[in-house]
Amino acid sequence: MENPIKNLFAITDLRNRVLFTLALLGVYRIGSRIPTPGINQEALNIMADQAAGTMFGLYNMFSGGNLANMTIFALGVMPYISASIILQLLTVVWPYLERISKEGELGRRKITQYTRYLTLLLAIVQSFGIAIWLERSTDMAGGLPLVFSGGWPFRLMTVLTMTTGTMFIMWLGEQITERGIGNGMSLIIFAGIVVNLPSAILLTFDQMSTGQIGPIRVLFLLAMSIAVIAAIVLVERGHRRITVQYAKRVVGRRQYGGTSTHIPLKVNTGGVIPVIFASSILSFFTMGATLFEPGTVLRDAFDQVAYGMPLYNLLTVVGIIFFAYFYTAIIFNPDDVAENMRKYGGFIPGIRPGKRTAEYIDTILSRITLVGAVYLAMVALLPDFLIGGFRVAPIPFVGEQLDAALPAWFTQGLNVPFYFGGTSLLIVVGVAMDTVQQIESQLIMRHYDGFMKKTRIRGRRG
Repeated sequence: MENPIKNLFAITDLRNRVLFTLALLGVYRIGSRIPTPGINQEALNIMADQAAGTMFGLYNMFSGGNLANMTIFALGVMPYISASIILQLLTVVWPYLERISKEGELGRRKITQYTRYLTLLLAIVQSFGIAIWLERSTDMAGGLPLVFSGGWPFRLMTVLTMTTGTMFIMWLGEQITERGIGNGMSLIIFAGIVVNLPSAILLTFDQMSTGQIGPIRVLFLLAMSIAVIAAIVLVERGHRRITVQYAKRVVGRRQYGGTSTHIPLKVNTGGVIPVIFASSILSFFTMGATLFEPGTVLRDAFDQVAYGMPLYNLLTVVGIIFFAYFYTAIIFNPDDVAENMRKYGGFIPGIRPGKRTAEYIDTILSRITLVGAVYLAMVALLPDFLIGGFRVAPIPFVGEQLDAALPAWFTQGLNVPFYFGGTSLLIVVGVAMDTVQQIESQLIMRHYDGFMKKTRIRGRRG
């Protein structure tokens, strides 16, 4: 295919899918401009500026900036992601859900329905918690009240507005997945991150023109971003090939098998899901901190798991590694692969079919999953080391002499936030690659369909 863009819009069905996806993403962005009633936007902007480098800023990224503006989409996709995590964990430990998950399309629909109900429940609880938090958080907004008139009318209105917004986002994501291109929820997160990129670039150039940021720092930031993107693309496309040989079989007058193929095992099988899952689990600690007054024992305990704290980073690494293995185990079963290979006469050279083949595949998958999990943890923690600027070694270790000897244009702007951090880059690059891959698959499939149709027509004419 010489011009895939031309072919993309030349195929009616594929063109309609792409346009449908863009239209629903546009609807999502329009809803992101509708504020929740009863909230003081001036005080909210002050609080958002102060909390840019905290867990609040991370959730704001996942919500596409809706949390900082407290729009009707303030909760974003987090309730749906949390519900999906809970259902997938229960599928492993609850025999009823495990049995349903093996019932094919009917079982998948039941689990999807349960996920919707749980999303509704979590959205109600989280929106009610946000309403209570807004009424109490006057100290974070410079003493200004975040709510014009509190009480139960405001709480019920906030719960109704934000819950409805979350359910509408869930519906948009499902429609994109079924009738559009790519995974709907991932594309919604992708759109929320990318939409802030132009303003971040303009702000960076503005700070550079006023002398707040030195040009060397901008070049270093650009080079590091390119390096991270290159590393993400390299690992996301990396896979381990397991050679599979099929024995020859004679059925009637035809001979089958006798060919050699391979099973591609991706280094990062889970994609960005482990990072999102780990962030969702840690969000419960942050929500729990808002339920206790500052200075209490429980509040101090929850504060140790706050965004940027060493314990938070440690739990992030542990959570990413756990969910990388957990999600890989859900979507890839070595026993099923080995059984299917045995049925069709396939075997791995040097490995006995059956149980030994499953153990061999599981061993390789465990090793490469560890590499992928460590890679995800490194990329996810990158913003924690850069979000306050580039105050990294050797300045903190050498002393004030080296710091004072550096040029002023280099030391200025040390606290400029790192807008496009590791997690956001991972999501953007991963979702973009998956979406492009699906589009290419659709193009190749239709290209082969057309070729086969021409072959059949020529065969009939002959």
